[in-house]
Amino acid sequence: MIDVTFGAPRGRCDGMRRRDFIRLGTVAPLGLSLAGVLAAEKTATAAQGTAPGMSRRARARSVVLVFLGGGISHHDTFDPKPEAMEEVRGKYRTIPTTVPGLRVGELLPRLAHRMGHFALVRSGTHENDHHETASNWVLSGRFGSLFGDHPSMGSVVAHETGFGGKLPPYVAVPRNPSFTWELGKSAWLGGRHESFSAGNPNDKEWRVRDLNRPSGVTDEMLARRKALLAAVDTLGGRVRGNDQLDTHDEFGRKAAELVLSPNAREAFSVDREPASVRDAYGRSEFGQSCLLARRLVEAGVRFVTVNYGGWDHHAKIFDSLDKKLPEFDAGLSAFVTDLSNRGLLDETLVLVMGEFGRTPRINKDAGRDHWGRAGSLLFAGAGVRGGRVIGATDKEGAFVTERPVRPGDVAWTVYESLGIDPRKILTTPEGRPVEILDQGASIHELYG
Repeated sequence: MIDVTFGAPRGRCDGMRRRDFIRLGTVAPLGLSLAGVLAAEKTATAAQGTAPGMSRRARARSVVLVFLGGGISHHDTFDPKPEAMEEVRGKYRTIPTTVPGLRVGELLPRLAHRMGHFALVRSGTHENDHHETASNWVLSGRFGSLFGDHPSMGSVVAHETGFGGKLPPYVAVPRNPSFTWELGKSAWLGGRHESFSAGNPNDKEWRVRDLNRPSGVTDEMLARRKALLAAVDTLGGRVRGNDQLDTHDEFGRKAAELVLSPNAREAFSVDREPASVRDAYGRSEFGQSCLLARRLVEAGVRFVTVNYGGWDHHAKIFDSLDKKLPEFDAGLSAFVTDLSNRGLLDETLVLVMGEFGRTPRINKDAGRDHWGRAGSLLFAGAGVRGGRVIGATDKEGAFVTERPVRPGDVAWTVYESLGIDPRKILTTPEGRPVEILDQGASIHELYG
């Protein structure tokens, strides 16, 4: 969750006394900090190019990005090399899938039975082995510094689609990826396009921040506090003349509407799912995060990041994968199956990736190191033709030999699936025109 920080002088804020500004903040309903996500900055629609909305034919209504932070090993999952020497192939055998001729690592039996839903890209590639820089690159589609110079895909989608309903357009479960600091941010698009962090739905006492009220507070009491937000407008022209405060009022009201909305509360209520469904996803952070993602796209959220980190295995990689891969296998396979059974897969693009792959050879500490030159990605839904393999790597899984797919291509495909023009010109707060993407092309093999 973002803290709301206004850059006004301590004593006065465009003529408004500081204590008046503090008093303004106290009428927000029960201190709802969601307003911070929606209103950390005012960026007028006119300053961002054209009005928010879809500019191309859309294949998808929503996107779910499963981000495997740290970099999952393609050798031990989706691009095994069983004929290679032991220090390359690792300890796992391969198993057949429902796609003729396609084999995956033995710890993915559920996904092996569902590969007909997925298009497997074995040729993800770029030239960066640094977590933050590579993550910002793949999450935005544009290369920049490790500080995140460009808005993430989720933030661009939030900007282009807007806060049109009772739920935020961009939600991160349980939160955005992070290494030294949080990634997947809005950069110069501003705080109103940041993700809403849902928290870990597998926690026993999990409650979504801003969607719960103190004990004893009724809907009637919340409604009265919502009405007080309207009364803020009577503070006069001093408030109306300040863009930052205008935004605070506007999105504070939306925060109140979200808390009052039974649809919003329902969307986050994973505990209302039958025990059998929750068990199918797996009683893990990842499994329950996937279940929450299904509920969110069902309720109309446009972009959900399911952040499943912990894949940075420089030592004892197989000890870690023995634990993590079964969770991943259960959660992702249940998620895609559930989307399909509910008729949601046709309108939901599912993308699974990390920031890079792992080195071909196992190191002296029985681990694999960072490797941007090759990695695997999965796509499903929203017109993607499952059961196909795109691209290839060499006999050691070190370098791409067929159909390289770069970060800009992945982001381009995501934007086009939602009907967003990847070359649209946006404008920074300083007035500088910037294309959403400066390079890339659709991965047309996903659909042909």
